[in-house]
Amino acid sequence: MATEVKVSPESVAKTAQKNERIPEPGVVVIFGASGDLTKRKLLPALYHLEEAGLLPEQFGIVGVARRDLGESFAQDMKKGILEFGGVQKGEENVDKFVSKVSYHAMNFDDEAGYAALKDLLAKHDQEHGTKGNRLFYLAVAPEYFSDIVEHLGKHDMVHPKEGQVRVIIEKPFGHDLESAKELNAEVSKVFDENQIFRIDHYLGKETVQNLLVFRFANEIFEPLWNRNYIDNVQITAAESIGIEGRGPFYEKAGATRDILQNHLMEVLSFVCMEPPISFEADAVRTEKLKVWEAIKPIEIDNTVRGQYGPGKVDGKDAIGYRQEDRVDPNSNTETFAALKLEIENWRWAGVPFYIRAGKRLAKRVTEITIQFRQPPMRLFDRAGSGHCPEIQPNLISIRIQPDEGISLRFGAKYPSPDMTVCPVNMDFSYARAFGKSSANGYERLLLDAMLGDGTLFAHRAGVEATWALFTPLLEKWAGIKQADFPNYASGDWGPKAAEELLERDGRKWNKL
Repeated sequence: MATEVKVSPESVAKTAQKNERIPEPGVVVIFGASGDLTKRKLLPALYHLEEAGLLPEQFGIVGVARRDLGESFAQDMKKGILEFGGVQKGEENVDKFVSKVSYHAMNFDDEAGYAALKDLLAKHDQEHGTKGNRLFYLAVAPEYFSDIVEHLGKHDMVHPKEGQVRVIIEKPFGHDLESAKELNAEVSKVFDENQIFRIDHYLGKETVQNLLVFRFANEIFEPLWNRNYIDNVQITAAESIGIEGRGPFYEKAGATRDILQNHLMEVLSFVCMEPPISFEADAVRTEKLKVWEAIKPIEIDNTVRGQYGPGKVDGKDAIGYRQEDRVDPNSNTETFAALKLEIENWRWAGVPFYIRAGKRLAKRVTEITIQFRQPPMRLFDRAGSGHCPEIQPNLISIRIQPDEGISLRFGAKYPSPDMTVCPVNMDFSYARAFGKSSANGYERLLLDAMLGDGTLFAHRAGVEATWALFTPLLEKWAGIKQADFPNYASGDWGPKAAEELLERDGRKWNKL
């Protein structure tokens, strides 16, 4: 009989404490703190860290934004923790945590505002013993990154005599190779590379991190993880929602810049990388970079663009992309993209990688599918006899969201007098094995940044490598108007051409 192992938050906290995973006293300074990211993700994540015993007693949070929110900021953050953090109302620990939250109103180009912020942080050091340690989080629009970084350097808040200073920069980190290089150069004038943490929240998801454990801590899988046994790999990031009122942002980004160049490239690197010599940041980043640099230039014939039109999602009417607020009625922006990639190295030569991402698709799901080759000789050809579909290939499906887990599909004999083979699944569910978690993925990333561990963050070389891969494709697309937009209805799985992308190789997308 299988035994499920239940792991309590208390045991996780004790393990982390034994491993000295508690950072030094310090202050987290969030620029753009009036936005949804702070209330929905960052403050709940920091609260969960404190509840798990993973934050120092001498700790503070300073929200920075242009609006004059005053004392209402802390109460708004409390509401966010209660509403989005899975916390029971009336939790007295929330009030204790919120007492550590303060607010500073300033424009991001205001010299006096930075001087006042520096004084406020010095006051934190004196009154709360935070020892000059700072984590600046830039939860702002990309156009403010350079200004904020420049002013932090100008006001001597980057290389203090005492303490460690680090900065987290949200995506998008550039919109093409040239802009990424420019931004890297500007930030590097002020911060050293080991102070810079380019965040991708996908790497905070347990199932993404579990990819490395699944591969490198289990000897039964890694020997099969290569071109000799794997037929193809599929990675899908599907969302049923539309652009959620973010018309101006999405018009500039599109699905490729929003999802493929960053999130799915990170996932791809974890699927494909060689075993690192250790789980230290430099070792992991080195292996990831090798994967991206081994990808062949993307041929436009191996790509598909799509844009959603009106349709039905979850039984409800949905408008098309061109009818969304603040979207060009003749927009050529893709809300769906699918690519075939080829990796030219010893492990993966000849194995196609199919990746796709899109808005207003049939369901919300992010999943990796590893499809294995069929046996060289089919001894058991009895299938489809009323009990089972045709004999199907073995699959490992790794579900990143919403129901995190791993499934293994293999053939089994159907109970009957003949040798009928049916596909069956062995399933691992995070929720069943370890219990539901209210964590949102930012907990691990914020803690790592405070500790100076860059393993799960993007490095300058990696950002530029992925942009070098996608920029030529984006430039080609920009010169070709997609005459058939919109080319899929809301609630479908994308344009028909995405199916044909695999069909011409004799394959099909795995049913999700």
